[in-house]
This record gives sequence, C-alpha cells and structure tokens, in this order.
Amino acid sequence: MRFPKYLFIIPLLAFLLAGCSKFSKVEKSKDAAYKLQKADEYYAKKKYRNAQVLYESLFSAYKGSDKFEELYYKWAYSYYYQELYREAQQYFKSFLETFPNSKYAEEIDYMRAYSFYKESPRLELEQVNTVKAMNMMQTFINTHPGSPRIKEATEIIDKARLKLEQKDYRAAQLYYNLGQFRAAAIAFDEITDNYPESTRGAEYNLMVVKSYYKFARLSIKTKQEERYAQVVQAYDNFSDRYPDSDLLKDAEEYNNISINQIKEIQNEQTTASTKF
Repeated sequence: MRFPKYLFIIPLLAFLLAGCSKFSKVEKSKDAAYKLQKADEYYAKKKYRNAQVLYESLFSAYKGSDKFEELYYKWAYSYYYQELYREAQQYFKSFLETFPNSKYAEEIDYMRAYSFYKESPRLELEQVNTVKAMNMMQTFINTHPGSPRIKEATEIIDKARLKLEQKDYRAAQLYYNLGQFRAAAIAFDEITDNYPESTRGAEYNLMVVKSYYKFARLSIKTKQEERYAQVVQAYDNFSDRYPDSDLLKDAEEYNNISINQIKEIQNEQTTASTKF
C-alpha cells in the first residue's frame, strides 16, 4: 500500500512545532535560575542558537553575580559554534575587557585571534582578516610566553603566511602570463624578500631572472644593454642565495645569453663608432 508523502511530513512538522513551543515557554519564563539551567542544557546538547538567546536574556539578572562570568563565556562561544566568527571575535574581546583576570583569559585571547583566522577568505579576495589573525597570534605569543597554545598559534601564523605568499605568487604569475615582464620580475623579487623562509624561494628567483630576460629581449634596441644587465644581476643574486639549487642551471642559461647579447650590442656600438 502506498501512502501520500504528506503523511510523513505531518509528524515531522508536529515534532518541530512542539520543540519551538517548548523553547518559547522557557524563553518567556520569569524564573532566571530555571532559564539558566535550560540554557546550559541547550549548550551541552550543542543547540547553540537556543543557548545564545537564553544567555543573552539573562544578562540583567546575573550581571555582577558570581555566575555572570561563566554565562558570558558560554554566550560568546555560542556565536563561535554557530560559525558567526565576526560576532564571536567581538564578544571574545568584550569578555576580556569585562573579565581581564578571568581563568579563561588566555583561552579567550587565543580564540579571539582564531576567530579572525576562521574569517580568512578565499585566496582571490582581500586578506585583511588573514593579516589580522597573523598579527594577533603573534601578539598572543608575546603576551603569553609560557602558554601551551603557542605551538598552535605558531602553526596558524605559518598557515596565514603561506596563504599570503600564495596570493602574492598568483599576482606575480598573472603579470608574467599577461606579458608584463618587468612588473612580474619586481613582484617575484618582492616575494623572495617578504618570504625568505619559503620552500619555493629558488623558483621565485628563477622567475625574476626569466622575467627580466624576456623584458630585455622585447625592449627597443637602445634599452636592451641595461636591461640584459638586470638579468645578469638577477642571476648573481640567485647564485648567491641558492648556490646548490637544481634550478641554477636554468638561470645560468639566461645569464649566458644575456652576457652574449651585451657583448654583441657593445661590439655593434664599437663598429658603428669607427665608421665615423
């Protein structure tokens, strides 16, 4: 026998309405102790939206009491667990301002920074929150030198820096792909300066050499000598920084071609001057 689909939906709706009605009764209760008990129960059951609403309604009842700190602590976390990270970091900050000597102060200080990290956007967007998270984690490390969370904070900084590096790499590579070789060379050079610890440093340096070479090759004749000289200088920087790199041989080829081009240009100039 087949049953209409709505016969299965009706019990579900009834269950949801009953749950809403039950929460509504708790929310309207004038018994603060009862509401706090129910808020803690919702929090324990990970029903963070319900817990948040109840905790917030109890501020006036418990402000100044010995239960207010724990209430505020869970209230701030209820936003974090709902993935409302912007609000969470604001309320974590407010918690620290309200309870500067709390036993939770170090934890909340970390969570505030971590909330900024959780707001870090996709790579192609502006990375303001990524930078903020990185700076705040460094401040956390400086402020809490003995914290067991320092290892986690350091890992977050490393991840944030890697993300910024990847964004800068994309921008440099885009210049190169568009044929803006001078801009690409400068951008790749800046990456090597800004991220000296990068495992891709040799790759970036090769791109500096390669970009300057293509820029020189496409330049007008009167500009080529000085621009090929930039290739040679870029190669010297590469060989000083990464003398054992497997990519050094590739860079050396661009260097040798550039040196030969400079000699050829100079010979042409000498030949031309002797004719007069």
